[in-house]
Amino acid sequence: MKIALVHDWLVTYAGAERVVEQIVALYPSVDIFSVVDFLPAERRGFLQGKKARTSFVQKLPFANRKYKSYFPIMPLAVEQLDVSDYDLIISSSHAVAKGVITGPDQLHICYCHSPVRYAWDMQHQYLKEAGLMKGPKSWLARWYLHKIRLWDLRTINGVDYFISNSDYIGRRIKKVYGRDSTTIYPNVAVEDFNVVGSKEDFYLTASRLVPYKKVDLIVRAFARMPDKKLVVIGDGPQMDKVKASATSNIQVLGYQSFNKLKEYMELAKAFVFAAEEDFGIIPVEAQACGTPVIAYGRGGARETVVEGKTGLFFNRQDESSLQATIRDFEANFVSDPWAIRQHAERFSTAVFQKRFKTFVESRCQAFFSGLE
Repeated sequence: MKIALVHDWLVTYAGAERVVEQIVALYPSVDIFSVVDFLPAERRGFLQGKKARTSFVQKLPFANRKYKSYFPIMPLAVEQLDVSDYDLIISSSHAVAKGVITGPDQLHICYCHSPVRYAWDMQHQYLKEAGLMKGPKSWLARWYLHKIRLWDLRTINGVDYFISNSDYIGRRIKKVYGRDSTTIYPNVAVEDFNVVGSKEDFYLTASRLVPYKKVDLIVRAFARMPDKKLVVIGDGPQMDKVKASATSNIQVLGYQSFNKLKEYMELAKAFVFAAEEDFGIIPVEAQACGTPVIAYGRGGARETVVEGKTGLFFNRQDESSLQATIRDFEANFVSDPWAIRQHAERFSTAVFQKRFKTFVESRCQAFFSGLE
């Protein structure tokens, strides 16, 4: 059986690419397709030396740096990827990959990280963060996102089965596409982390410093709690804003190596997470260290953190709600690092591989036996 793997774009190694890595590990003969592939040589190891077959966007001017500027033509681009010679197509999609064109004798399984976030329920947040609330550019963006929604709905008929990366995304798939899905959580390399039973007296947050991660909210909350220490790891366009809000009890370390991040994560009193994520890998990594998580109580965190056992939730994305939860944590939470680690192992690479392979093989057997 010939297998094709279609991914939106290959430019970094992040959460979606960890799933790609495991699919390649499970099916070493798979051929990879992507709208663009600009992965540097030092980050290509997870693809086992494979190079993606790309679309015409790959050769457009400045695409290596400005590939997202070509998003308006990516639906057209992904439709030009020719997977007609393959029996099984697996798409890894948070944007356009699921729109690859397939035929009636081909099985298409989509691992959906999310329907296009900025075209659906996050449209207004995207427009606000991009400064596109008023004016001609705003209306052009709104018109284009409307067209994207129409295209996105058209392409759902080409998918035979949806896998969601969380129940939260499963509900979004049902709301947007009207389709059922099966949740298979992304893999987290829990084996790379060590449990440290004796924690130190500081809180940790780590993230790309972009608006929706709400790191600035965490910093402002701790700035008003001068008796509590916070360490911030990460870099991004909001670095200046984060630094401007930091007080003497807050260390902003910027980008750190994985080993340094792991060291802080293993020793932190708790990991603080304020984003509404589809799944959220880093809170699971913290729990793999036996470190409890204080998280915003929406999105994937609701499925990865057990309130009262592996962490606590705050219910509003504002400073006062987070501060109240931290006070509750210090007064009432009893941490059991080994129990927290045991919970994190539910999201291990081995669990992902077993569940994904079982799902794919059962659907293949049913689909292809029906063609005989």
